[in-house]
Amino acid sequence: MNLKAARTIGLFTLIFMLGTSSAYAKPVQKNRQYYEERGEIVWEVPTHDKLIALTFDDGPDPVQTPQILALLKQYQAKGTFFVLGKWAEKYPELIVQEQQEGHEVANHTYAHTYAVRSTVQDKYTQDMTAAEQSIIDAGVQRPLLFRPPGGFYNDMVIEAAKRKGYTIVLWSWHQDTRDWASPGVTAITSKVLKNARNGDIVLFHDKVEGKSQTADALKIILPKLQQEGYRFVTVSDLLAVKAKEAAKDGVSSLKQPQ
Repeated sequence: MNLKAARTIGLFTLIFMLGTSSAYAKPVQKNRQYYEERGEIVWEVPTHDKLIALTFDDGPDPVQTPQILALLKQYQAKGTFFVLGKWAEKYPELIVQEQQEGHEVANHTYAHTYAVRSTVQDKYTQDMTAAEQSIIDAGVQRPLLFRPPGGFYNDMVIEAAKRKGYTIVLWSWHQDTRDWASPGVTAITSKVLKNARNGDIVLFHDKVEGKSQTADALKIILPKLQQEGYRFVTVSDLLAVKAKEAAKDGVSSLKQPQ
């Protein structure tokens, strides 16, 4: 076999091997596990302690938000409010009250903008930035957490959040109360109480069209879970506890005899 023929055979062999390897290469599945393992989205924060984070979307509302704040204060509970910029502009005093009472104020876009395939990053970032500015203008510190409306996320949302320095927070799948649909106080209450686990992030809304059932459900949920030993903390507090646990577990493993 001459040198030219050998080179030709070698080239075809390389092409075949590359084609075969790519044909059988398993494509990356960008599912919850993918984003969770990379630390790009938080759904829940499993912890050794009986801690739960109550979160409230779409507010503030001049009627519903004060009702919820009063209940949280009554039970020494802290929550995280993912606010819309347009309502932060209209009711800045409620944003201030949320922070003054020890709750966390977070970003939920300016006008409840969904991240669909046609949504471009510049437009989404502008909406995120407008909400952030509304929150700051209300008189509180810049938010650190972001929740995309509807829980809609993709690589564009993640990149936009990263550029703004946000941590994306969704919610425990078993703790979606669907209170926005007014399913009934019993349905909301049962959803939370029957599924409560350490490190849950529970999804509520403090602005619901029509008559909200959230406050009435909280009147049952808060004392019941307290009786079971749970404490209600902000999402950032929950993340901080988990970080401390991870650091402690890491030190413990280093001390183990080899």
